[in-house]
Amino acid sequence: MAMYLRRAMTHRSTFLFLRSSTIQSRNFSHIIFHQNLEACHKQKASASPALDFLRDSRRGFAKVKKSKDESGGGTVEVVPDIGPSVKASCASQMDAAIVALSRELMKLRTGRASVGMLDHIIVETGGTKMQLNHLALVSVIDSKTLSINPYDPNTIKELEKAIVSSPLGLNPKVDGDRLIAAIPQLTKEHIQAMCKVVSKSCEDVKQSIRRARQKALDTIKKASLPKDDAKRLEKEIDELAKKFVKSAEDMCKAKEKEFTEG
Repeated sequence: MAMYLRRAMTHRSTFLFLRSSTIQSRNFSHIIFHQNLEACHKQKASASPALDFLRDSRRGFAKVKKSKDESGGGTVEVVPDIGPSVKASCASQMDAAIVALSRELMKLRTGRASVGMLDHIIVETGGTKMQLNHLALVSVIDSKTLSINPYDPNTIKELEKAIVSSPLGLNPKVDGDRLIAAIPQLTKEHIQAMCKVVSKSCEDVKQSIRRARQKALDTIKKASLPKDDAKRLEKEIDELAKKFVKSAEDMCKAKEKEFTEG
């Protein structure tokens, strides 16, 4: 009996010891688990700025890439607007042709007096050649008479000589400190000859205008502009050329009228 009691006590002590060990082990495991969990949270907290940086960087990269994809994934070539410069250059050349025509027509004598008909005459005085309008003031007395008033009375002889030598067929007379030039009546042959000269001058100017137009159109073609922009600019150049051609034709018709009505 005593032996059974000792065995029972031994088994109970062993059971209690094992139970106590198991509880301690569970408590230790729980402590270790919480410690590891806290360490994991700390590590995650310390690593979060780096993770955030990487995440933000990837997001930023994705945004740039998306923007790049939306724009076509390549550089867009911007074609400069050459319209204003092309039109300005073309208009300048055409205007120069009109100015040259005006000078040529002014040289042609009609049966009517005009202030500018002597401007092209070159006068040599004191070893220097100058245009007549720089040496004298020309005015119209009536439709058939011009008055030439020299700024320096001492140049009156040089002025007279230059006018007589010009192709206008004028014979000015000295009248005190000025010259008086009568415009002779035009003959039928002279009128016909002058009209031919006017017609040729007009055609020469229109050719100059067409060359300026073609030069502008060639510039537009070389610029590789969008089709609609190129057509619009070409149309504007054509309209500009028509405008200057009409101006030249009107000037020549007015000059021919001066001859026939002179």
